[in-house]
Parts: sequence; C-alpha cells; structure tokens
Amino acid sequence: MARIAINLKEGNISKEEYIIGIDLGTTNSLIACVTDGKAMCLQDKNGQNTLVPSVIHFDHEGKASVGKTAKDYLIEDPENTIYSVKRLLGKSFNDIENKSHFINYRIIETDPTAMVRVQIRDKFYTPVELSSEILKTLKIRAEEHFNSIITKAVITVPAYFNDAQRQATRDAGKLAGLDVLRIINEPTAASLAYGLDHAEGKQTIAVYDLGGGTFDISILSLEGGIFEVLSTNGDTFLGGDNIDQDIIAFWAGKYGWNTTEIQRNRQANQQLRLMAEKAKIQLSSEASFKEEYAGLIVELNRNELHTIIQPIVETTLKYCKNALNDARLTKEKIDHIVMVGGSTRSPYIKDLVSQYFGKEVFDKIDPDTVVALGAAIQADVLAGNQRDVLLLDVTPLSLGIETVGGLIDVLIPRNTKIPCKAGRQYTTSIDGQVNLKIAVYQGERELVADNRKLGEFILKNIPPMPAGLPKIEIIFTLNSDGILKVKAKELRSDTSQEIEIRPTYGISEEEMSLMLLDSIKNAKEDMQTKALLEAVTEAQTNLLATQKFLKQNDSWLSNAEKQTIMELYNRLEEATKGNDKDIIYSIMQELNDYSEPLAHKAMDYSIAQSLKGTKIE
Repeated sequence: MARIAINLKEGNISKEEYIIGIDLGTTNSLIACVTDGKAMCLQDKNGQNTLVPSVIHFDHEGKASVGKTAKDYLIEDPENTIYSVKRLLGKSFNDIENKSHFINYRIIETDPTAMVRVQIRDKFYTPVELSSEILKTLKIRAEEHFNSIITKAVITVPAYFNDAQRQATRDAGKLAGLDVLRIINEPTAASLAYGLDHAEGKQTIAVYDLGGGTFDISILSLEGGIFEVLSTNGDTFLGGDNIDQDIIAFWAGKYGWNTTEIQRNRQANQQLRLMAEKAKIQLSSEASFKEEYAGLIVELNRNELHTIIQPIVETTLKYCKNALNDARLTKEKIDHIVMVGGSTRSPYIKDLVSQYFGKEVFDKIDPDTVVALGAAIQADVLAGNQRDVLLLDVTPLSLGIETVGGLIDVLIPRNTKIPCKAGRQYTTSIDGQVNLKIAVYQGERELVADNRKLGEFILKNIPPMPAGLPKIEIIFTLNSDGILKVKAKELRSDTSQEIEIRPTYGISEEEMSLMLLDSIKNAKEDMQTKALLEAVTEAQTNLLATQKFLKQNDSWLSNAEKQTIMELYNRLEEATKGNDKDIIYSIMQELNDYSEPLAHKAMDYSIAQSLKGTKIE
C-alpha cells in the first residue's frame, strides 16, 4: 500500500512537473491542462486546432503520421489509414466480427479470442500500439507547449469500458512514455468540467455522450465531491459515423447509386463518408447543403437530415430508459443532463434529449472538449493545485498473474484506489490438465521475469477436459491494510484454492520508484517481446489445431490439400523459432485462409456421415 500525497508543497511532485489530461477519442483526441486555475485544451504549434483526428497513416517505409496529416490519406490510401481504433481496444476478433463493415483496413483472425490485430502491408499492429501513436502525438504537443518533458497523465475512457479495455488504454499510455496516474470515466470528467462536483447536496446527473463511433448514457450520483456510477448503457457501435452512413444511404436512394459498389470501392466510400460528415456539420447552422460528387450536384436539407437522425436518436433514448431502469430512477429524478460528444452539437438532437428528460440540457461547454477539460481538472487535483488536499490510499504497483509465455496479466493496475476487488476468467492450455499453478507478481514490466514474485499456489483436482474448456476464475481482493487475497476457482467443478500475500512487504519507496521508471524506459522493448511471445503462443495453438484437423479428416482430404497444409505447418513451425512476429502472423493468416473452406467441407462431411448413420470419431 502506498499513500499519494496530493500536495505540491510537500514536494511529492515538483513544480516543474506537469500532469496533463487526455481524452483519447474514437474520432478526435485532445490534450488539456489547468493554467492559472483555468482548464484549457492545448492547440497545435500554430495556435489553431485543439482537436487531433484519431487517425493514423503508415507510409511505404512504415513511418506513422497522426492527426490531420493522416486524415488526408483516408481517400488517397484508405487501406493503410487507420481510424476508430478506440473501438478495437481490448476487443477480440469474435467481439467485432459482425461490426467489421465500419472500417476499410484489414483486421486479421489468428486466434478469435485474442486481441485483434490490424494488418498494414506486411506489418501487424495491436490496437494498443496504434493508440500509443495518437498518445505520442498528444504528448509532443504538450511538451512543445510547456517546453518540458511530460511523463504523467490522466486518460479518460467510457464508463462501460471493461477491465481489458482499461488495461489496454494504460498499456498504450505506457508505450507512449506516459505514467498513467488515473483512468477516469468520461461522464465523471464531463461533470467535473461543469463544476458539478462543487454542487451542494446530493445530485443525480445524466451524461448523454454521442460521439463519432459510440453512444453511452451514464447515470451518476454525486455527493460530497464523490461520483458514483449508478448505471451505464449504450452501444459501442452507434454514433456520428452511423449518421454519416445513413446520409450516404439516403443519397444512394435519391440518386440511384449502388450501395454494394460504394462499399467495395474504398476510395469512393471514404470520399462520400467525409462529404456526409461535412453535410451533417454544416446543417447544424445552415438550412441546406450542396456539393459536387462524380459530376453530380448532391444536396441535403435540414428537414431531410432530421428524418435521417430521428431513428438514431430514438434508439439512444431507449438506452436512456434502460439506464434509468437499471438505476431504479425516473426521468424526474435527474437534476442535470450533460451533453458530450461532437454529434450533440446538432440543435435537433439537443431538443429531442431535452424533451425526453423534461428539462434544459447542459451544453455551454464545447461537447468536443468537455471530457478533456475534466481530465485536466482531475490531473490538477493530482498535482496538488486544488485548495482541498486529498490523501488517497492506492496500489503502488500493479498486481497480476503469470500467463502462457511468461507474461504478466494485470488484474489490479497501479494507482487503483483501495480497498478493491478484481477478477477474471482463464482456462487451460493443455488437454486433460488437472493442476494449474497460480503465480502472483507485482510490477510494471510485461514479462514476469522482470517483476517481483509475491507467491504461488496450485489449484488441484481440475476435472480433465480438453484445453480451453475449464472455466477458472481468479479473484484478487486487496484490503485497506494492503493484504492481498488471491482465490482461484474452477467454476464447472467448484474446486477452489486461495492464498494471502502482503504485496509491499520488504520493498522500499525508492525501489518502487525505480521499478516504475524502469517500466517506462523499457516499455517499447517490453511490448515487442510481449508481442513476439503472444505470436508464438498463438502459433503453437494453431499448430496443435492443425495436427488435430489433419488427423480427424485424413479420410477425405486430398493428397494435394494435405501437402499444402503440411507445407504451411512446417513454415509456421520454423517461424516460431525466429524473432519476427510479423512473419508468424503472415503465415498464420495464410494457413487460416487456406484451411477455412476446408473446415466448412469437414462440417458438411460430418453432417453427411451422421445422416448416413456413420459414427463420427
């Protein structure tokens, strides 16, 4: 257990050290700070734009550009231009399989349950790596503004973000060279920006957040400066992007365009998407929109836009109703409605939301910047610049367990307020495995070898099952005295085991600081090693699955098919002995592309044999 003294005079944080607030958004990202007691978003070096488009472009040499420069490539080079990466953070291929139509770049499937990877030419990137590029750009902006090295930040996330998504956000910050002191909910940040934390008495706040790619409604309870999320609801694939697509669909119907051809032509799709976005923004203040496309004058008026928007807003209001029901509240119990997200600039949307709740909405602060401003206020509190000094008991270092490949999987991140509790489900990697070692580690590095081992125990008597079938829940409970209780339970058989550990015993504040600095210094190398180990682990799983597939389907596979599979198998096996993760993923993708139609044939064969009454082994 450590105590962060949030008081500048005590010397815990030097006057030369700045803590910045970051809104890592789906469409745009911002960085903010508090200067002379006032929160402000930092502009570019020309003193203009505060918004940084959350877009990354990779050139032929693999060099990344971020922001407006990258956005210009959306039409020119759509396959190598990444946008909406926030939607991919902490997500597996299974999570986004039915939502992949919203992007023009390639997401690969090697392990459907592992975090997705994006293929750019012959390189493969995780959402963490891509998000870190955006954070690096924001970090540079702050360093140019302050003429100082920036190493500490507060980053906001949607209230519905799960543990994996929050940890992915922390990892992206670390890879960008930032010590992420807090991950705070976007609705809380927006409320801070409006100063609602200083309101007297108990307040109930609804935060309506309609951004470019996501919608969420959060109901917050606020009393004595403490925010509690009562409920959250929404859709991670509903936002301004959907309005843009519906505008394109409207134009297609109006002008007789073939929507299938538009979707296939990535360049045309991007050009129309950007034009639809422009029309939507323009119609917030003007009555009509007119622009040329492919030799045709394309038009849209405000009434047509309202007809397009209405079904989407009605859907968001259903989520509002769900959130109120979950919080066991009626609309009349809401004291304030805070509008967040660029899409809420629309007067029509504000009117519909106001009518639903029966009161005026809070929209005086720019909905694009309100979250970043709130993050800056939270950062200012951590820097000790607020009048009220607050002492918080937090975890000084992250706590996690060892997973396959010698990696650490963090369950309780550094700076989590305690007491706290966190759990996650795991499974076995070997068929018939009956014992599982649970090794607990403390630290900020990616490999367990670079962290501090706290203890271990064996979960015994797991019923023998195929790999991946057992459900093993591991729960960390850290009490106010800093004692960690780790419990492992196999949910199918109710087998359990637990251990108690004192994480900070025998470790000094100086050692903790060195461990933290070491993690930031080695973040890039650690992530590269982690990525390689993850690729090797996935490849080994693929190799085992390929062996099983060949054995089970030997009777009907042709010699040519067997030979091709074995050639790919041998290439993949050889690649796992090297140190190039991109080659491993490339061969895995080849193997997957070749074997996928064969897997469908195997299913058809099994069904046919079953109908004949033949026993399937």
